[in-house]
Amino acid sequence: MQELLKTTPAELLAKYDVPSPRYTSYPTVPYWDEKPLTQEQWLRHVRQAFRKTNSTEGISLYLHLPFCEKLCTYCGCNKRITTNHAVEEPYLAAIIKEWELYLAEFDEKPRITELHLGGGTPTFFSAQNLKTLLETLLKDAEITPDAAFSIEVHPNATNAEQLQVLYNLGFRRLSVGVQDFDPRVQLAINRIQTFERTKQTFDDARAIGYTSINADIIYGLPFQDADCVRHTVERVKELRPERIAFYSYAHVPWKSKAQRRYSEKDLPEPAEKRGLYELGRTMLEEAGYVEIGLDHFALPEDELYVAAQNGNLHRNFMGYTPRHTELLIGLGCSSISDTGTAFMQNIKEVEPYEAAIASSVLPLLKGHELTEEDLIVRKHILNLMCRLSTSWTEEELPYFVDALIRLQPLEEDGLLEYTNHDIQVLEAGRPFLRNIAMCFDARLWQDKPTTPVFSKSV
Repeated sequence: MQELLKTTPAELLAKYDVPSPRYTSYPTVPYWDEKPLTQEQWLRHVRQAFRKTNSTEGISLYLHLPFCEKLCTYCGCNKRITTNHAVEEPYLAAIIKEWELYLAEFDEKPRITELHLGGGTPTFFSAQNLKTLLETLLKDAEITPDAAFSIEVHPNATNAEQLQVLYNLGFRRLSVGVQDFDPRVQLAINRIQTFERTKQTFDDARAIGYTSINADIIYGLPFQDADCVRHTVERVKELRPERIAFYSYAHVPWKSKAQRRYSEKDLPEPAEKRGLYELGRTMLEEAGYVEIGLDHFALPEDELYVAAQNGNLHRNFMGYTPRHTELLIGLGCSSISDTGTAFMQNIKEVEPYEAAIASSVLPLLKGHELTEEDLIVRKHILNLMCRLSTSWTEEELPYFVDALIRLQPLEEDGLLEYTNHDIQVLEAGRPFLRNIAMCFDARLWQDKPTTPVFSKSV
């Protein structure tokens, strides 16, 4: 029987609430090799992954649509704030041309099994422009029978016409930004969004036929307290989304200057912040939601829950997904692609991105070719993030000697159990999943950051 915790929850928070990656990839972007991949080297990895897996599992596409009409100050994503909708068509033309550059490398029709539009605010774009973009991208591709098409939407910038156009093109899932319904919190993060407007988006989507809706909630926001979380979760429960992402607010003012609109003193203390999550989790579990991986919840009938139960849950730059594809191609500025053996990030700024495409070259910013050690470590960090456990072979053990030493304090604190060949995260360890994964992060331990890079883990 697991020994009782020797450390109090408050002591655990003080000990483990340290900066750590979210591990949507390994190596994490700050630890990619400084030596850049050339376009030809990158395309060699793309072609290899495509030939290996297109006919069996298909490929995933991520489209980054960066424009927003208003700045949400909590947001650390790459975005461009503008009310000038003349930017739509040139940007979408660049995405289409970028896709054509990839199509030229394929020796057969790509089979798309996953397509996600993220941002920014993807519904910044008009219904007609979204229709033109997607029809053009999909005309030279085959859609797999179980394909999942999804889009992130902001209720204030979304209408039924857009949702109908997307539905007609195969979209069945929305991810709706909620964050918090408290007026004071909304004012601080510059996101005034009523429950009524949010409900309208849900009602429109349900009437059209969408079968899976995710709601994003954030805990740890400025001026947020237990009453805020309780009120927000109660209202979200009324909407009954199939999934809920209950994210920890990432305070990274060195990266996102808009977060300097408020200061650390306006944020909940670490113990209070964790209490907000525990409150929300209890309410969601009482409503029938099941905790999945890190910060995610799903109803038992949702395919994300089914994937978690079957051991098929996957995590990539788009977050948790019930589908695994070796090849993920990211289109648009700042988007990241993954071939299984290499990563590549696009140029982050809109104009340089469009200029590169206009010159008929891929808009590559930086990439990373995974080493044998990277591939092994990546596999086990992914297992931890998706399955809360992993085991390794005798041949892999030499890669984890240091990791096993780093795990010892976490085992003593009752967060996990491990042997020389496997590890199991315990219920008490779920809040510290990022810390546990970090024990395996060989590149981070070889070169610890001396300046802020990551948000706090809890």
